[in-house]
Amino acid sequence: MLDKARGASSNAALQQAKRLYQAAKAGHAGTLDPLATGLLPVLFGEATKFSSDLLDADKSYAAEIRLGVSTATADAEGEVIAVRPVSVSAEQLGAALTKFRGNILQTPPLYSALKHAGKPLYAYARAGIDIERAPRQVTIHALELQWFEGERLALSVTCSKGTYIRSIAHDLGELLGCGAHLLALRRTAVGRFGLDSAHTLERLEALPAAARDALLLPVDALLQDLPEVRLDPAQQLRFLQGQALPWDGPPQARVRVYGGGGALLGVGEADASGMITPSRVIANAPVPGPAQKIAENP
Repeated sequence: MLDKARGASSNAALQQAKRLYQAAKAGHAGTLDPLATGLLPVLFGEATKFSSDLLDADKSYAAEIRLGVSTATADAEGEVIAVRPVSVSAEQLGAALTKFRGNILQTPPLYSALKHAGKPLYAYARAGIDIERAPRQVTIHALELQWFEGERLALSVTCSKGTYIRSIAHDLGELLGCGAHLLALRRTAVGRFGLDSAHTLERLEALPAAARDALLLPVDALLQDLPEVRLDPAQQLRFLQGQALPWDGPPQARVRVYGGGGALLGVGEADASGMITPSRVIANAPVPGPAQKIAENP
């Protein structure tokens, strides 16, 4: 888990971490704008097969918003396009914030990585082309005012995937009639992971290789919310060959599957017929030897 610095793109941070760990394959789970800092999950090797759990997870942020100034990108990196006087009371702000809790419709910003006709929206924005964006439903699980000082305020937000905090800042400013933009953003959590498990690139670079490797979390740290299934050698072989196995647990469940010695084999999908079908299998998972197979299949 990285604690990304301000000014770096998520991909640049990923590439630096990939180099430090000499990883052949790497990916991240949830882009942060260059302006933003904080938790950026980085996955190496077989862990990249399980990135969807983090991509779909709820996210938490600490956000600082500037009232009275609107920008083209809805954040501090964009060109100022409007300046308006601010006359907002704490009561007015509190009433406005209630509109941003629960299930809300949010229009994605034009300066975003969402694709239109195969191109990211920001490419159109930089060319001066305004692309119509349909509002999308997102869920704001929690939104709390941390402080409010005249033209600035700070929020803590926990939200569903696909939520743009920049859009919350922009829409809040429009609702208050003064405009606003996102001044600073820090991601504090992704699913069950928080900043307490994150490390800066500077710290990682300063460590010897062995100490750096010791900070890596095991692959199944991504899967701790799933029910656990333990297989005997015969079942383990069938799972690794892509065959379905009997299951007496609840249907429509995803399960993490382990073999002999506690080695993670992958993830399976349980269906209503009482079977588990492999959906993601660890490429280097241990395969039972001939003696084990003969013992299980005399």
